[in-house]
Amino acid sequence: MGKIEYSRWVIDSVKEALGIFRVVAIYGARQCGKTTLARQLAIPGSEIRSLDNSAMCRVANEDPAGFISKKKSHLLIIDEVQKAPVLFPEIKLVVDENTEKGQYLLTGSANIRELPSVTESLAGRMGTIRLRPLAHGEIAGNEPTFLKRAFAGDFSATVEGYSKADVLELAFAGGYGETLEMSSRAKKIWFKSYLDSLLLHDIRELMDVRSYQILRKMMEALLGRSAKFVDATEFTSAFGIKHETFSRYLSILKTLYLIDEVEAWHGTDYDGLGKRSKYFAADTGMMASLLDWNIDKVNFDSDRAGKIIETWVYQQLASQIDLNPDYTISQFRDKQKREIDFLITADDGNMLGVEVKSGSDVSKSDFKHLAWFRDNMSRDSAFIGIVLYTGATTLPFGKDLYAVPIGDICQ
Repeated sequence: MGKIEYSRWVIDSVKEALGIFRVVAIYGARQCGKTTLARQLAIPGSEIRSLDNSAMCRVANEDPAGFISKKKSHLLIIDEVQKAPVLFPEIKLVVDENTEKGQYLLTGSANIRELPSVTESLAGRMGTIRLRPLAHGEIAGNEPTFLKRAFAGDFSATVEGYSKADVLELAFAGGYGETLEMSSRAKKIWFKSYLDSLLLHDIRELMDVRSYQILRKMMEALLGRSAKFVDATEFTSAFGIKHETFSRYLSILKTLYLIDEVEAWHGTDYDGLGKRSKYFAADTGMMASLLDWNIDKVNFDSDRAGKIIETWVYQQLASQIDLNPDYTISQFRDKQKREIDFLITADDGNMLGVEVKSGSDVSKSDFKHLAWFRDNMSRDSAFIGIVLYTGATTLPFGKDLYAVPIGDICQ
């Protein structure tokens, strides 16, 4: 059986961006489907040059002007562009001379703008698009409708097939197409090799890292704390590193799209607001595999089950938020320890508060922080609060508050 190619939600965003910008960059972790997506665009006259090819990479670095030359009005796709930062100033010269839209499509497994070797940002000339591992809705062939429906208070009445055990299976499967059908043992071997290659080879080409062992241990520790607040002091003490080193290594993991940061909400001058960010594994399949978690044991471990299910929900929501610049995501915690897992804000100021619960029972107490936020923080804008849970039926719990089946985010 050949490899399955899934239709990616961002493909329309890429096409739109090519009509707006002279250069478009698709960034995302290795093996998340960037090259496949570029081929699926099927734009007549386009050509792909991959810097994973050592000969191509050598030419790109030795003769950047020659490497980026192309036929007029044709699209040149440069794959893994972070391997040749010297291309960026040359691309700038070309697109400043010729302002035609959609001249170059770049893909990269690192956030180019965060790399010290890149001195040209192509600001005003380049649009960027994040490609994440597959969302479950993409795997199922569904359209990304949840956020639009949620802001309208339009939830599915019932959604079957997303019990706690079902969601854990989806979370353990993750979103890397290469590993979806693998056994748990094969997946662990694949992700270990993936991370070794990334940390020992790719990072060596891009950044200065003093200790790969500490970076890897820090990565695994962050995976184990996914969906939790991170205390930098814990890490500096455990690994014997300075705060500056912790911050730099954390930045590297974010630059490689292995760890995501969700910042604290700051939409008011309320002086009780927390300021710390939460960090999430960028893929729950990787998280479970590298932590060597057993799905049957996690099912009966409320802490681990809660972390991986909340992380999986984050990945599903983030994949839809990426499609629409009108939405931003944050999280809320105040000094009284009132906490909301996710706050999604639309450009008109309206908000969706999301709490995640791994269980199939919901009570009024699960809504107390959402209700407080509705009454105290969002008085000038519309607010809908939901508790995503592993039951099958949408239930009202007061004004603009709903218990919603977790599977509705994939419909």
